[in-house]
Amino acid sequence: MRIIRICNCKNALPNKFAAAYILHYLPRMKATIWHNPDCGTSHKTLALLQEVPGIELTIVEYRKAPFVPAKLQQLLDDAGLTPRDALRTRGSPAEELGLIEGADASTILDAMVEHPILVERPFVEPEKGVRLCRPQDKVFEIL
Repeated sequence: MRIIRICNCKNALPNKFAAAYILHYLPRMKATIWHNPDCGTSHKTLALLQEVPGIELTIVEYRKAPFVPAKLQQLLDDAGLTPRDALRTRGSPAEELGLIEGADASTILDAMVEHPILVERPFVEPEKGVRLCRPQDKVFEIL
């Protein structure tokens, strides 16, 4: 049996006990992902989050549980984005709704709430901040 030292003490624990000990004493981190199950980047980001030890993950499928305007605005503000920055133009009705050119921020935000497919994804919100995780590796900036 291989032994791992998890502290500067004389007693070392076998691997299976070390992993349980470490997971028990790691501080728990809470995070929420606004997830679209039809999106590859969202799936990849979710998989990365699920591999993080000690994370308590909440998954919000935002097409089933749409954004509340105040929450969407808070996510955008915390990520340092404008509604236009987070507007999904590819594979969405953004052009048909007149959001590509000339629409102001409040019009885009209202359209995003009404049509969640307009929101780029995924947003991830742990305690350290918010990121729009495109590409998925951006999630590491806030973990």
